[in-house]
Amino acid sequence: MEVTDFINLPVYTNRGIYVGETRNVLIDIEEKCVAKLIIGETNKEIVENGANVAVPYRWVSAVGDIIILNYFPEKVTMPSETEEEEEGGKT
Repeated sequence: MEVTDFINLPVYTNRGIYVGETRNVLIDIEEKCVAKLIIGETNKEIVENGANVAVPYRWVSAVGDIIILNYFPEKVTMPSETEEEEEGGKT
């Protein structure tokens, strides 16, 4: 399988819940392996605002006509601007 074969594949949880579509693949050059999948057009019921998410490739259990994840959080929320500023100020 080539890296480009992942692009536009639908992604589902192991319970059959639609997550989104693969938009990009991040490669770990040093390890010579797929590191993460970038998923776009995400399901707004499980990803706040339908934002793009990066999924570690270790969460993938099967790849074929679709991608099945063996793990995905029940709900993905985005940090508020206040939380981001607080974390950015910490060292």
